[in-house]
Amino acid sequence: MKSKVIPIIEVAELLKFHQTENVIIVDASTGKNAKENYKKKHLDKALYIDLNSQLAAIPYNFADGGRHPLPTIEKFAETLQQLGITNESHVIVYDDKNGANAAARFWWMMKSIGHKKVQVLNGGIQEAEKVNFPINSSIEIPKTVESYKLEDWKLHTAEINEVEKNSLNKNYILIDVRENNRYRGESEPIDLVAGHIPGAINIPFSTNLNENGQFLKPNELKEKYQKIFGKIKADNIIMHCGSGVTACHSLLAIDYAGLKIPKLYVGSWSEWSRNTKKIAIEM
Repeated sequence: MKSKVIPIIEVAELLKFHQTENVIIVDASTGKNAKENYKKKHLDKALYIDLNSQLAAIPYNFADGGRHPLPTIEKFAETLQQLGITNESHVIVYDDKNGANAAARFWWMMKSIGHKKVQVLNGGIQEAEKVNFPINSSIEIPKTVESYKLEDWKLHTAEINEVEKNSLNKNYILIDVRENNRYRGESEPIDLVAGHIPGAINIPFSTNLNENGQFLKPNELKEKYQKIFGKIKADNIIMHCGSGVTACHSLLAIDYAGLKIPKLYVGSWSEWSRNTKKIAIEM
């Protein structure tokens, strides 16, 4: 019986085999100049993936699905083929935000299609630079491969109606992983309305990390989340953030802790806050 792949990989471990034939490193950094920054500096052999065009299907109306709804399964299969990723590939993904942004989203999507070997680099590119991982600005050419064979998303997600129905249900837990000031409604730098979903508790994604920006140890994460979850089963736990990206960081931490992955509310605050006429917002 094959052992489960640990979802977090240390830079020192990657150094040992990063040039192996079947290893594909992916840079999922985000931000205004992310692609240009990648061209100037990325981990050796790393290919770039774009959050907005490859890990999401940006809608015209954010009230229907939020800012980063999932792409179709067919579109994601095309993206994987473009990156030279096959069902057998060992995929290592990193970003410039401690895995808190698109690296975790890409991990969740790969996990959700049933991909066996996918890991997030602990500490991201910053940690890699600290230990002198090979970095360059060369143009990386993906391998030519056949279409990725997949069927559908396998991990559970929650739609807005389920969230509305159960956000105040004592048998459910709704977790908002955004920064505390956004949860409290003191600031909202992205979406149109500040506040949080009624009944949601705030467990910022940053609490998954230590003072060095690396993930807490699995046993620490397990103790933390078991206290929060209590006897509530994973199917009754819904994680969300601003647009279904950073929430994946906490889902990654939960999987790293050896616990069952809860549901992801992909639309998150970006969808909920644009449905204020029919859905209440708590400040």
